[in-house]
Amino acid sequence: MARIVVISTGGTIASRWQGSGFAADADGNEVIATAPLPEGISVELVDLFSVNSPRLTTAHQLTLLRTVHEVLADPGVDGIVVTHGTDTLEESAFLLDLHHHDPRSVVFTGSQRPMGTADGDGPGNLYDALLTAANTRGLGVLIAFAGRVHAARGTVKTEAVALDAFADPSKELLGKIGFGKVTILRAPQRPAALPLPAMPQLPPRVDVVVHHTDGDPVLLNAALAAGARGVVLVGTGAGNATPEIVDAVRAAVERGVLVALTTRVMAGPVTEIYTHGGAVDLVAAGAVPTGTLRAGQARIAVLSALLATDNTAEQARVLRVALGEPGAVLVEA
Repeated sequence: MARIVVISTGGTIASRWQGSGFAADADGNEVIATAPLPEGISVELVDLFSVNSPRLTTAHQLTLLRTVHEVLADPGVDGIVVTHGTDTLEESAFLLDLHHHDPRSVVFTGSQRPMGTADGDGPGNLYDALLTAANTRGLGVLIAFAGRVHAARGTVKTEAVALDAFADPSKELLGKIGFGKVTILRAPQRPAALPLPAMPQLPPRVDVVVHHTDGDPVLLNAALAAGARGVVLVGTGAGNATPEIVDAVRAAVERGVLVALTTRVMAGPVTEIYTHGGAVDLVAAGAVPTGTLRAGQARIAVLSALLATDNTAEQARVLRVALGEPGAVLVEA
């Protein structure tokens, strides 16, 4: 009998009608009661919180991270399922994956339709997540959704309301679920796990700034003025902006701000091709390219680096480890 712990955090899978719209208000027992249990699996519950995922904070996510590590301290647990809202699921899953060193799987799931609806997808997704948690090992943190298995790293929400809501636009599908079986198609690439971070009273501020036609440094500088210790610049194309933004990035890095560079394009890596404000110049100014990670997960990587150390040089090193750069290693403090 596989012993799986479900950690309930809210989201659409725990949502009901509130008179003008849906919101999370069901507890974990109600969520679990919606789904049949796969044969040979017993379920235990940690009812952590019940919030809409756009309202999640870093404090929520760090609480979830520590709760997962506490649950896995019990060697009798075979795996974990986290029920979570889909809006920020990709961020929480990636945070846990960055710090996950256990062979047992942590599987995120949720739903696109509220609980209790006739065509709701929550029960099926929860069933599949339980099956995945019980039958996979050594794959890190996973996402089970709409009959598919995704690696946390690189997977984003690609559909606002459609049921098949998640994908990694830059990689092949990790696995499939059907007829009571989980089929894994490839092994995800994962760097060494980062140490578990402390729980700061005030987490570091990390902002996201998007470049566009007529873009200038105003929003980037506003983020710095607001106290941002990290910034994710979302460039155009392969990670491009303007000479003025390059100057602002250079000034931010010189002040000890950790700057990461991603792109607003759906698939493909940030690549140093263009100058005159392009990725060539942004990287030379100190921005760290994030490969195929998009804004939400790039922000989590920056956050993890800032939580790891107060040393600015070491923060950049930790960020490169989180990004999985070849040859990037942690230095013992």
